Amino acid sequence: MRLKLVRENTSIDFFSKARIWLGISLVMMVVALGSFLIQGLNYGIDFQGGTSIRTQSEVVVDVAAYRAALVPLELGDVSITEVFDPNFADDQNVAMVRIQAQAGEESVTNETITAVQDALRGVTPNITFPSVESVGPKVSGELIKTAFIAVALAVVAILLYIWMRFEWQFAVGAVLALAHDVALTIGIFSELQIKFDLAIIAALLTIVGYSINDTVIVFDRVRENLRKYKKLPLKDVLNTSINETLSRTLMTSLTTMLALLALFILGGDVIRGFVFAMMWGVLIGTYSSIFVASTVLLVLGVKRDWSKPDNTAGTQFSNVDA
Repeated sequence: MRLKLVRENTSIDFFSKARIWLGISLVMMVVALGSFLIQGLNYGIDFQGGTSIRTQSEVVVDVAAYRAALVPLELGDVSITEVFDPNFADDQNVAMVRIQAQAGEESVTNETITAVQDALRGVTPNITFPSVESVGPKVSGELIKTAFIAVALAVVAILLYIWMRFEWQFAVGAVLALAHDVALTIGIFSELQIKFDLAIIAALLTIVGYSINDTVIVFDRVRENLRKYKKLPLKDVLNTSINETLSRTLMTSLTTMLALLALFILGGDVIRGFVFAMMWGVLIGTYSSIFVASTVLLVLGVKRDWSKPDNTAGTQFSNVDA
């Protein structure tokens, strides 16, 4: 007996309220943009500038005790992570303490670094500090610029890929869905003021890949059905294609979400922001592949007679395995 999330031969009409879904997406994007412009993002040390202190001791790192020792110093955003390496000796316990630049200062002062080291010595007397590295505001600004360029280039590369594999209408739908996912992810981080660092940029790129994979699965079935049902209206072809891939979509999203939920609960606060971004991305990525990308394709229309070449379509590489 097989587990079935969706019964066979489903016939859900996903486009009966297509305008409402697009309207909801548009409103959410406007809210996300407004929050970004008004509140901005709660940038972490990677983007604000700060100092990383590497610690080493013979006893096991107690992250909670380290954090409690630094609370009286009122340093703002402090990140403490234990470092694991198979090459470490049994008595080699390493941690990274990251401190954001304080208000009105371009970097963490030597007095602040000394205070942090003294506070940590109160927890572990034999602790040492092999390295202290600072990230200035100029480097942080370059990281912000480079990070957003990386996301933009990923979206452009996907646009070109979809255009070559299918037609330009498919590419527009896919890229608008990706822009929707990225905008809403940045928006939720702005609205909730969750720390935004390089790990979240990695999550954004992962979300882009996850979302486009789901969209391509649907678009591949749409292309097959366009050839199979040449006289069926495009709306019905899209509905048929989404229903046929619905079980796969829900199974993939559910299993991914279960793994992420376990990490969110058990993984600790170090990776919680990254995992939250991934959970949100899986949710809106699944939504956008059905209600944004496919709806845009329905609005733009698409060539139906695939037996004749179309010079305006980027399908010259459609037979290439990918």
